[in-house]
Amino acid sequence: MWCDIMKVTQKTAFVGQKEVQYTHIENESTVVCFMFSGAGYVYDKPLFYYSTMTMLQHQYDIVHIHYSYEQDLFELPLDKITNIIINDVNPVISNVLQDKQYHKTLFLGKSLGTIPLINGLIKNNLYLNSKMILLTPLLKFDSTFKVLMEMTHSSLIIIGTNDPHYIPSKVRDIENRNNIQIEKVLKANHSLDLEPFNTLGSIRCLERIMKQMDDFLLT
Repeated sequence: MWCDIMKVTQKTAFVGQKEVQYTHIENESTVVCFMFSGAGYVYDKPLFYYSTMTMLQHQYDIVHIHYSYEQDLFELPLDKITNIIINDVNPVISNVLQDKQYHKTLFLGKSLGTIPLINGLIKNNLYLNSKMILLTPLLKFDSTFKVLMEMTHSSLIIIGTNDPHYIPSKVRDIENRNNIQIEKVLKANHSLDLEPFNTLGSIRCLERIMKQMDDFLLT
């Protein structure tokens, strides 16, 4: 779809002998959104498909980073998982920012994709003024929660109340942060679909999420 309306290029970044693929959607913009997928929730899934559409509506260029990992990655400590993903995505970000001068950067990640944002890029002084959109962040990890409570970035968090990473006490504390907007989706799971199966309700939730994202981009 995107190929019909703008320049879409498939590119490769190299991490030693490893190749990391990415898609650069160019809209002749001075702002760019880097997107970080979940473990099995990739860019043709509803949240990313419509997030991409929302970014294009706001005249953003977009970068989809196509990393993939074996299941044994998730048996490692969080700091090692963070280092592996950061080492893979940093060359992509560097390539994009070297090739084109952007005035603003925005980062959007879901689940696994929030790990390099929260535990890596948020701590990088190069991105102090970047906005963050965190879909279903992994709040079960105390280190993740700690960073969220200390960071100063303007951020939007969206999480479902039936998500196993929805920790009510942590969510309440995050709600008190002036720089973070948090949207709690009642009865939504880790995919932000309603439970039990509710197709129309899930579509309405998706509309609500995109409206929150739309409003956040205007702030």
